[in-house]
Amino acid sequence: MPVTLGILCGCSTLPSTGPTGSQIRSTAEEAVESGTGPQIAIVEVDRAEVVPPVLPPVEWTLPMQPTTPTDIVGPGDVLAISIYEAGIPLFGSTGASAEMGGSFDPAVKMQALPASRVNDDGEITIPYVGRLNVRGRTVTEVQEMISQSLRTLSQDPQVLVNREQVITNSVIVAGEVVQPGRLVLQTNQESMSDVVALSGGYRGDPKDLVLRVKRGENEARIRLSKVMAGMYEDLKAYPGDRLTILPEPMMYSVMGASGRVQQFPFTRDTMTVMEAIANAGGPDRSTADPQAVFLLRFTGPNGAEPVVYHFNLMKTPTYFLAQQFALRDDDILYFGNAEANQPRLLIQTISQLFAPVVTVTTVANTLGN
Repeated sequence: MPVTLGILCGCSTLPSTGPTGSQIRSTAEEAVESGTGPQIAIVEVDRAEVVPPVLPPVEWTLPMQPTTPTDIVGPGDVLAISIYEAGIPLFGSTGASAEMGGSFDPAVKMQALPASRVNDDGEITIPYVGRLNVRGRTVTEVQEMISQSLRTLSQDPQVLVNREQVITNSVIVAGEVVQPGRLVLQTNQESMSDVVALSGGYRGDPKDLVLRVKRGENEARIRLSKVMAGMYEDLKAYPGDRLTILPEPMMYSVMGASGRVQQFPFTRDTMTVMEAIANAGGPDRSTADPQAVFLLRFTGPNGAEPVVYHFNLMKTPTYFLAQQFALRDDDILYFGNAEANQPRLLIQTISQLFAPVVTVTTVANTLGN
């Protein structure tokens, strides 16, 4: 008798897979009525009007920049400068001509200056001329600047400038790409997907990757699968951009009395609630209440408003609505515990406790006979 009473007293602490559907409802309603805790809205998914729309593609938040010439010069660029002279050369005097202080020579002489890196102030240094600020100038404009500066020192000098290393007209690509590093923009019309392709392509599944783009002090994050599908084809990479491809798979969690309690990745770019239920194995036949399936998510402008969507899988229309209900990243799918669970668990517990006694008694009777 004492053992039986102890077992019965333990009914209130019997193990459970989680709250029932009625308990979820009552606690949410109590929070709303008392004004304490999160104000949770419960939405019955019983008609098409309550099914949330599919989230639109993430808006591009970076400032748009005008297309710049591909040969703009700026800090970090390394310039190869060649000067062509005829008559009395300023840079090409050698031998007897140099000893005579320079003499007329009808042949054209070319002098290649040492490679010059544009400093942080956007300046280069030219012998006999001094410093020239070339920041934001095109290669043609830099050639003209140097040529004009030498006109009083040399007879009709011609200047040719080539960029040995290009820093200004390039972007940095990092993360899950085959060839990370600096990428020179050849046309300044390359889209984000072009940049990924020119970097050797991405590594992994695009639905599990995010493209982060930093432009100055601003940053944008967009799903790579959307980028590669062409949704952002009109958005061009801009010199100085920093692109990083990060592994951030979309996930949803399954809790309660389900076939599998764990966190699941999205199987494809867009999933529905019905696919998530099937992927989780559906409600557990012995412990779950198919009338109490819930989807928990945060909504609102700042993603801080908790909402609980209720799916009654005992009603046929719910299956069609669940097929139209788009799953979102970080959603929680909860299978409510069946109300009849407690008596069943009590019977199981009593059976487990008395099974050793029954076994010993049976063995003893067998040996006695």
